[in-house]
Amino acid sequence: MYVAATLMHMTQLQSGAQGHDEQDEFRFLNADAARVGCTGPLPTVRRHEVTVSDGRTLSALSYTPRDQPDAAPRYVFLHGMGLNAHGFDPVALALGAPVLALDLPGHGRSDWREDANYRPDLLAADVLIALEQLAPEPFVLVGHSLGGLVAAIAAPQLGERLLGLVILDITPGISPQGDASEIGDFISGQRDFATQEEMVERAIAYGIGEDRAALTRGVAFNTRQRPDGRWEWAHHFAHMDASPTEGMGEGKPFAPIWALLEAVHAGGINVSLVRGSGGLIGPDLEAEWHERLPGAAVVTVHGPHNIHETSPAELAASISDLSS
Repeated sequence: MYVAATLMHMTQLQSGAQGHDEQDEFRFLNADAARVGCTGPLPTVRRHEVTVSDGRTLSALSYTPRDQPDAAPRYVFLHGMGLNAHGFDPVALALGAPVLALDLPGHGRSDWREDANYRPDLLAADVLIALEQLAPEPFVLVGHSLGGLVAAIAAPQLGERLLGLVILDITPGISPQGDASEIGDFISGQRDFATQEEMVERAIAYGIGEDRAALTRGVAFNTRQRPDGRWEWAHHFAHMDASPTEGMGEGKPFAPIWALLEAVHAGGINVSLVRGSGGLIGPDLEAEWHERLPGAAVVTVHGPHNIHETSPAELAASISDLSS
């Protein structure tokens, strides 16, 4: 029998938050635990809020094993564009270690930026402020997609608190207008829907995932119902006039981030890439990774770009192995 997790720190809904009852936030945890084979007591899950730049609030979830009530996070997770911290619930349960997952600005329950500027370097500045308070001891930093770029920028500034860096299905060599263009189209191509099921169908059509139950769970955490009864995405990107990838620049605008990864790698920190078998990292990007970061591991996990949602147990095992 699973022990139900409780909301230990109540928060107000932010401008991008969903309209669910607060206690309903953790309604999927028992099913998540069963999915990844977690048969013991669920961790204590708390929601935290930290004030970052411009007085905005950044929200986060911590997962603390019940036999380690005072443990600081061993793993910190940063999600991708259009997602939120809850996407890592199953991975956190599979790891069975203290975990912190952040809602990046403009996502989940974190406040939107008034300037609607979500460059990775700006997000990294807010993440570093939050981690000063929420992750005071050494940890492994894990970033998916946009969160992976944010993690790469933040990593050199963490000093001795950085135990390892794991990047999920992205590299600085990515082209927003090429490699990641379908993600932008998925987010902004259709703004409202008659039902949440319609949103799930769109995700399947765009190759976001194949597991209908997992996608239904993800949609439930990432949408809100308008007064007219129609459904829309809750994150800020879905409410901008242009596709989110249009503001990221042409060609390979993130290429300067390679130098930061190289510095971390040269400093003796274990830097790793976990790619989805059907994700964004093709042979050319993988080859560039090996060229830029000789000896830095590359692991392939079955699944599309959102491997943490489709293969959480396999991903958790890979992260554990890479950071041991």
